[in-house]
Amino acid sequence: MEREHWGAVWMAMIGVFVVVVAEQLPIGLLIQISPALNVTEGAAGLSVTVPSVIAGVAALVVPVLAGRLDRRVLLVALMVLMAAANVVSWLAPTFEVLLLSRVFVGIGIGGFWAIGGGLAVRLVSAANVPKATAIIFAGVAAANVLGVPLGTILGTRLGWRLAFAALAVAALVSVVCLIAALPPLSAATPVRPRLLFGQLGNRVVLVGLIATLFGVAGHFAAFTFVGPVVRDLIGLPASAVGPVLLIYGLLGLGGNFAAGALLRRSVTGVVIGILAVITIALGLLPAVGLQPISGLLLLLLWGLFFGGLSVSMQTWMIKAAPTAVEAATSWWVGVWNLSIGIGALVGGAAIDRFSLSSTLWIAALLTLVAVLLVAVARWAPTLGAGPRARSARQHPVATP
Repeated sequence: MEREHWGAVWMAMIGVFVVVVAEQLPIGLLIQISPALNVTEGAAGLSVTVPSVIAGVAALVVPVLAGRLDRRVLLVALMVLMAAANVVSWLAPTFEVLLLSRVFVGIGIGGFWAIGGGLAVRLVSAANVPKATAIIFAGVAAANVLGVPLGTILGTRLGWRLAFAALAVAALVSVVCLIAALPPLSAATPVRPRLLFGQLGNRVVLVGLIATLFGVAGHFAAFTFVGPVVRDLIGLPASAVGPVLLIYGLLGLGGNFAAGALLRRSVTGVVIGILAVITIALGLLPAVGLQPISGLLLLLLWGLFFGGLSVSMQTWMIKAAPTAVEAATSWWVGVWNLSIGIGALVGGAAIDRFSLSSTLWIAALLTLVAVLLVAVARWAPTLGAGPRARSARQHPVATP
């Protein structure tokens, strides 16, 4: 039996933590970045949109360009790029320079997540893949628990630039951890364009990608502007945004591990449940969340369930394409990050043109589409037309 590299699993989790914090850090700092660089809050949302869109492209391009390059070397190089880009963000004299630095942050995010997200199958035995995947994707929830809230608190008290400087230091720490813990990871099956695009012919993969598109876009259409939601809708002071995000993320971390434990029973059922509760919370916030108690309860319910979405969808991809995990994961990470950018863009346009409440309702509509898509796909006869789909029903452990 091959050695199980649990230390490497935890270091991959730290890397995912850093890239997710890098992507979402401006969310809690928009109300500081906006006046400091003389842009509207909607325009400041581009600091989330730009790296997300770039990450979506990088997730597909980086694994192909990497060829047979040792994945350990690639992951370390991408984290070094992440550190350098955040130094530029820290020192950016204008909003344009900040956005340029965020382009390189996007390359690091997409490349690292596309490779790191599917590492569980390379580091542990098949029986332990769900547990290892949950640990790696705990980095997503931990970013919400610690990284984004602490970055928000740090930026609020000491200035948003210092938050980016701290993120650069965290990236360098991750570089050291990756070098110390990761074993050599040669690309036994390089991601060629034919293998990559061939995944779009897998109907289970395709359903997962479209559901991710709508579900994540809906979430980030609202979550990008969670600062204004807490301040202007729920009615708490701006200083409360950081602590609220801390609790939100802590619940999300719990949701990540709860989802990981439930995935052995039904990946599809878990995904439907998560997306349905997020839809309800987003839809009710503008109606009954207009005072602190009800507003916070809905916000925290949203955080609890969103925490389980990334590990659930990554598990969906692993089970849908067990012989092409890196290729399927590349598509999923690409769509996930593009969805963040699309969601932030939609939310920014809605908040500038309509209202904060309208933004939340639009977000709920997007996540509702994801719920309906997965629910229909679960029962639609057409999904059972081929031998692969029939096998999926007969062997639920192997496919969503």
